[in-house]
Amino acid sequence: MKDRFERHKQPWTAAEIDRLHTLAKKGMALKAIAKALTRSEESVKIRAKADGLSIAKLR
Repeated sequence: MKDRFERHKQPWTAAEIDRLHTLAKKGMALKAIAKALTRSEESVKIRAKADGLSIAKLR
């Protein structure tokens, strides 16, 4: 069963954006970043693309 996200459509805080940048630069996978930020994978993916970040695609 998928995790439920209670924070539906919440705006990104500056702290979350900084953490996203840090985790992405460390090479963490999308799923791990989403869990760390308690946001959906889709939300993280959209924000990373908007900020010009690349998320590691771990297989």
